[in-house]
Parts: sequence; C-alpha cells; structure tokens
Amino acid sequence: MVEAIGLTLLGLLFLALGGDSLVKGAAGLGAQLRVPPFALGLCLVAVATSLPELAVNARAVATGDRALALGNAVGSNIANIGLTLGAAALAAPLVLRWRALRPLLAVLLLATVGVILASLDGGLSRAEGIVLLLAFLAVVAFATARASDESPEVRTEVEDFTRTRGGGVQNLLRVAVGAVLLWFGAAWVVAQVPVIGHALGMDSLVAGLVLVAVATALPEAAAAVAAALRGQGDLVAGHVVGSSLVNLLLVLGGMAAVGGTVPVPASFVRLELPLAFLFALLLVPLLRGSTTVGRGEGGLLLVAFASWVVLEFALLG
Repeated sequence: MVEAIGLTLLGLLFLALGGDSLVKGAAGLGAQLRVPPFALGLCLVAVATSLPELAVNARAVATGDRALALGNAVGSNIANIGLTLGAAALAAPLVLRWRALRPLLAVLLLATVGVILASLDGGLSRAEGIVLLLAFLAVVAFATARASDESPEVRTEVEDFTRTRGGGVQNLLRVAVGAVLLWFGAAWVVAQVPVIGHALGMDSLVAGLVLVAVATALPEAAAAVAAALRGQGDLVAGHVVGSSLVNLLLVLGGMAAVGGTVPVPASFVRLELPLAFLFALLLVPLLRGSTTVGRGEGGLLLVAFASWVVLEFALLG
C-alpha cells in the first residue's frame, strides 16, 4: 500500500511535468509552423489541462482497464468544475468575456445528456463513439470560426498562452521529454491506483472516478489559481469547459470508436453521469454574457465538489 501510494504520487508528478513540457513544445512548434496564434491557443487551452487524463486513459485502455478510463473521464469533468473553477474563483474573482463559452457550455450539457441516453442500454457503441468524435471536430471548427467575434482582450489572452521561448530543436526536445514523462507517469498511475482503490473497497470504475480524477485535477487547480491571480479568468473558464468537452467527446468517443463498445454500469448512468450534468448546469448562470464569477460562487462550487466526494465514499459502505 505504501509503495503503491509512493509510485502513484511520482506518477502524478511525471504527468504534471510531462503535460507542461509537451504543451510548451507544441506551442513553440505551432508558432514556427505559422499556425494562427488564436487557433493554436484554442487547441492548447482545451487540451493542455486534459493531457494527464488523456495519458492515463490511453494507458488504461491499452492495458484493458476501460472501467478506470471511464470513471476518470467523468470524474474529471466534475473535478474541473467543482475543484478547479471553484478554487480559482475563491482565489480571485474571474472576469469572463469569452463569447464562445456560452455555446460551448450548451454543447457540454447536450453532450452529457447524449452520453447518458446512449448508455441506457449498458454501453457506448462504436457508432456512438464516432458520433462523439465528429461532434468534437465540429466544436473545434466552431470555436475557431468564432475567433473574429471575440474581443481584443480575449484574443490577446488566448494568444499569450501560446508564447514560449526556444528554437525548433528545443521544442522538439520538450515534446519528446513530455511524451516520455506522460508515458511513465500514466503507467505508474494505472498500475498502482487500483491497488489503493482495492484497499479502500473501490473497484476500477470508482477508483478512476474519485482517486485518479481528483489527483490529476490538483495540478490543474493550482495552475488555475495562478491564472486567476494574474487576472486571466477567460483562460480558467476556457480550460474548464474545453477540458470537459475533450473528456466527453474525444476521450469517451475515442474509447468507443477505437476499442468497441464501452460498458457503462446502470448505477453509473443513474448517479455519476447525472451529477456531471448537474455540475455543468451550475455554470449556466455564471457564463451569461460578460460577467464575473465571484468568491461566493467559487465557495459554493467547492462545497458541491466536497459533497460529491463525501457521497462517493459514503456509498462504499
């Protein structure tokens, strides 16, 4: 048990460092290839905080533990909203000006409902996974097309996220080092978390839902707090909504499209997926036009997140 905890913590550190290195390298290479800064920023804002989850889920699927990957994808969405956004707003009020956030939140709500309905028969089929992947591509195209509608402040904030130093060789090295760190970090987490979960009475699904999702969200929450203190509220909200869409559409869709039907237990359809929808629903009043997510709202999100964690542990008994 002690060894499993130690290797898991080391794996989480590797995931955080690997994700950061890969994003910096990709940003530098994208700039050198003259990818439009705003389009590059959109992709990185959405994917950057999802890299640890993507790495863990890819490893879990490769080793046959798709239950852990499913739990992690859904649990990460709850952690994104409750923990990451809540902690950031509690640290400093978030001023939101990104106009595309409202329609993207609507897509997140619709996608969550779609996954719930598709899972009523016990799983996500390959055809349903392909539909989710196509929806992800449509979201990327929509967000990119809306670039001209955004204010100069939002464009500058997103474009600044892609700025990094170093030449082509250094950026390639960053990508390579990041990929290696993500690979080993994900391997340790996927191998050791079920051991910890078993000791706590959890199966792989719940271990991924709670242990992996919360653990991988902690570095994201720390980065979101730092961004909030710098006045980058749009980046924080973009990370949260974008990462949640990646988890639902790209991760779950990819699992089903590539590996075939993903089994979804009935209990998961009745409780965890509806809870993920309710957490997304909490964002609706916060993302109406130009608004501010204050410390009060941040505190409420954290309370909701803590209540969910307590509920999941209570259900183990």
